[in-house]
Amino acid sequence: MRGRAGNSVEAEMAGAEGEDSLYPIAVLIDELRNEDVQLRLNSIKKLSTIALALGVERTRTELIPFLTDTIYDEDEVLLALAEQLGNFTMLVGGPEYVHCLLDSVRLLAVEACVSIATLLPQEDLETLVMSTLRQAAEDKSWRVRYMVADKFSELQKAVGPEITKNDLVPAFQNLLKDCEAEVRAAAANKVKEFCENLPEDSRETLIMSHVLPCVKELVSDTNQHVKSALASVIMGLSTILGKDNTVEHLLPLFLVQLKDECPEVRLNIISNLDCVNEVIGIRQLSQSLLPAIVELAEDAKWRVRLAIIEYMPLLAGQLGVEFFDEKLNSLCMAWLVDHVYAIREAATCNLMKLVEKFGAEWAQNTIVPKVLGMSNDPNYLHRMTTLFCIKALSEACGQEITTKHMLPVVLKMSNDQVANVRFNVAKCLQKIGPVIDSNALQAEVKPVLEKLATDQDMDVKYFAQEAISVLALA
Repeated sequence: MRGRAGNSVEAEMAGAEGEDSLYPIAVLIDELRNEDVQLRLNSIKKLSTIALALGVERTRTELIPFLTDTIYDEDEVLLALAEQLGNFTMLVGGPEYVHCLLDSVRLLAVEACVSIATLLPQEDLETLVMSTLRQAAEDKSWRVRYMVADKFSELQKAVGPEITKNDLVPAFQNLLKDCEAEVRAAAANKVKEFCENLPEDSRETLIMSHVLPCVKELVSDTNQHVKSALASVIMGLSTILGKDNTVEHLLPLFLVQLKDECPEVRLNIISNLDCVNEVIGIRQLSQSLLPAIVELAEDAKWRVRLAIIEYMPLLAGQLGVEFFDEKLNSLCMAWLVDHVYAIREAATCNLMKLVEKFGAEWAQNTIVPKVLGMSNDPNYLHRMTTLFCIKALSEACGQEITTKHMLPVVLKMSNDQVANVRFNVAKCLQKIGPVIDSNALQAEVKPVLEKLATDQDMDVKYFAQEAISVLALA
């Protein structure tokens, strides 16, 4: 039913602009989706007008399902909707059809249970709230179950440890296994919070025996939103479960997610490596996850390599400079000579971000010598990569490193046999000109650009003249 009834109402309304009686309804339907809360409230208050115009059968089969599918909203709007639906009995055809209103009302009941549970003494919760909650967690409408999943942490805090152990743990398991992806994603999002709030004396047992088996299944879920929701919180379980459980049970799951085809899943794992690092230590992390990262970095598919390059600055920040130098630096340099241009380009950009993160001194000791060494490479594409890197790094490295170490290499490359290299020398000098000191600009850069401006190759000549003009060296 989801979506179909709503589409039917909308299609009818969209085609009804010529009919005076239905056009206002089209406007009201539009207002139900407006970002402005006041407009949505106004539209809900006129629902009886829409229902009268549609007639009882279409109100039952189209309008009510449309409302249930469309409106998931602020308390104020939900309250207004509840008030309206309370007076809808005759508009859906009388008491015998009132069941069709209950879907929307059950949604509101979940909200009410959370609020009421926080106010009641513990002994009244079981009789007054839990039966409604149990029904809601198994409701036939996915939207009601979604609402339960979304409010689960609040429910857990409201009902306390005993009811959590006896009732909420099995309910949470069911939500994690729900047939609807939206419900599984909402529950997956709450995994860390739910586990954190379990009673301390039985937390580990409950997680290992009840929650973790469901989590293991979700790691390979068919829906990427579910996997992504889980990946955004799963690393947080390591701090709850401790080193041994993390190494034995969680690391294998992280490895699966690190290789997931969905970029968001991979990013969510890499973004949260630091909390695992705190629990198991850098050595264990490098032995388990690093081989997977290296494998992806050397993948035969260039788009996979590209994805890992883009995560590298984040990864470097998570793992620190020493670890990076030891384990990942060589990878970053290898990408500079990749046979795919997009990889070489991304690798150059990656170096710039790393220098911004680790500083100019690190660059001078670690990166710059390797980059400059490529200027003598027999492959002219690799020689050009040197120039691209210098262009990217000059600003982050600053005047001294650029003038003393990089500039001499660029000037030497102006005599390269390949015209493509020579015109890239001109473009590079134009880019780094503002960074190097003015004496070097006049004494060293100007003569080289003037020489290139008389080059036999038209492109070399053009870019040299452009650089002279931009740097005001004429």
